[in-house]
Amino acid sequence: MTQERHYELKISIGGSLMLCIEELINLDPFQRLPQDRLEWVCDRAQTVELPAGEVLLHEGDPGRGLFILVKGKIKLTRRTEGVEIPIGQHEAPSFFGEIPVLTDEPVPVTMRALTDCNLYEIKAEDFRKLLHECRDFERMVFRIMERRLRGLESFIRGREKMAALGTLAAGLAHELNNPASALVRTLGEMPAAILELQRMNLVYGQRNVEEAHTQDWLRLRDQGYDVILNNRLDPVTLSDREAVLLDWLEDYGVKQAWKLAEPLAEGGIEVEALDQMMERWRNDNTELREMGLHWLSLSFEVMSMIKHGLRGAERISELVQAMKSYSYLDQGIQQEVNIHQGLEDTLRLFAHKFKYGIQVQRNYDQHLPKIIAYGSELNQVWTNLIDNAIDAMDGKGLLEITTWHCDRFAHIDIIDSGSGIPPEIQTRIFEPFFTTKSVGRGSGLGLETVRRIVENRHHGTLSFESQLGRTCFTICLPLPNP
Repeated sequence: MTQERHYELKISIGGSLMLCIEELINLDPFQRLPQDRLEWVCDRAQTVELPAGEVLLHEGDPGRGLFILVKGKIKLTRRTEGVEIPIGQHEAPSFFGEIPVLTDEPVPVTMRALTDCNLYEIKAEDFRKLLHECRDFERMVFRIMERRLRGLESFIRGREKMAALGTLAAGLAHELNNPASALVRTLGEMPAAILELQRMNLVYGQRNVEEAHTQDWLRLRDQGYDVILNNRLDPVTLSDREAVLLDWLEDYGVKQAWKLAEPLAEGGIEVEALDQMMERWRNDNTELREMGLHWLSLSFEVMSMIKHGLRGAERISELVQAMKSYSYLDQGIQQEVNIHQGLEDTLRLFAHKFKYGIQVQRNYDQHLPKIIAYGSELNQVWTNLIDNAIDAMDGKGLLEITTWHCDRFAHIDIIDSGSGIPPEIQTRIFEPFFTTKSVGRGSGLGLETVRRIVENRHHGTLSFESQLGRTCFTICLPLPNP
């Protein structure tokens, strides 16, 4: 007994379970066979009884033969991102299984009985013998196979687009999370800080301090705002200044002095300025003894909140604009396209995958003209090639993107330092459904989609060179006439 029992085979004995000619001729292709060939098929067919819920073949299994379903229903599913997706079913009378037999590829779908099923299996070599002997039978089988392949390809293309959208959406959500969280946190903290500043201003105003001293505080605050907003301090200077200010604050007697030292340092405050401004308050026995320090520190904190909140909002705006530009939502199907903009929009949406060891090197031809193209489709090309490059590098390496133009063509090279494409499969990588990825991870349509968009839709060319440590895909797209 095998570990997993796919189905039970019962070989016909004495004709009691034999496939009969009447069952065969219910199927169009077999109506093209002569009587002796029909009898030959019936003699060689093996009976398969498949209870409801049992699997006949799993996606990725090797092809077994041609199956003739005379009773019941078979559900077809395909695994995508770990989920079994229904894509259709076979209902008696029907036949199936010809695709892996004729293409020598693994079974493209999982076949599971929806009801109790009665089937017959014709061995692969017997099926191929029939094809070779009867031209009409062969022609009909290939027509049906072509139709089924087109249907499967159409379904998988749709799933690929949804999967790509899901990948980009996940990346976009990841990238949006940090600035959005920072913005929420900033807005949540600001009301209390603003109310405290207003309270301090009210207390200070009740002391009727002369105008000149007040202006000195405001001048010191405004200078600090300029330092914060324009990043005028380098990290080393900032750290040194914070240590000096902490000593001064502790000497002055400020409790939890570390809370004030950092914002005062970010505002570029020096101890000499504090000596001058706080001298008159050292012997004050009210909260005004320290309030100027707290007011200045809190003012700088609020400005830092505004600065970081603004950066977060700008980052969110950039990502939304990148997604909008990526999909060309507000433009016609075909338009003038800036290739560099499309590449940058795509790279932004993959930014979360670059953070842990992938470097991106851009070598852009700044004089590259715009082209007339299907913008959203062209971005599918960049998405597929960049995603493949990331996979090939397994999270670490160098991604180079080079653009240049000559002979009325724009050239785009996408180069990765990954494992390369083995020589024995290089002639097959553009074939539909061909993939080296495990079941459920790759559909085998990514590079075929790239080739179709570049060559069929844009009348360009696609080529590649690959060896260990360097794979380069080159896309050539025609430039508009001058």
